[in-house]
Amino acid sequence: MVDPSKIQDHMPVIGSDGGHVGTVDHLDGQRIKLTRTDPEAKGQHHFIHVDSIDTVEDGTVKLNRTTAQAKDEWGTAE
Repeated sequence: MVDPSKIQDHMPVIGSDGGHVGTVDHLDGQRIKLTRTDPEAKGQHHFIHVDSIDTVEDGTVKLNRTTAQAKDEWGTAE
């Protein structure tokens, strides 16, 4: 599992296929809360569980699932 302390606000989040998933708003427990102002967010905060992270490097959070899979799984409940 990735060390969650490496996740910083405003980092881009990408799928395993390199597609843009969102932008980190902040870490919320065991979830990443994505900004709602990101074009992919459509005005809503979305959440991705930290178990979905493959790596955090070069200022980017890379997931262990594709962009489409991540968007199918992301939660919107606050």
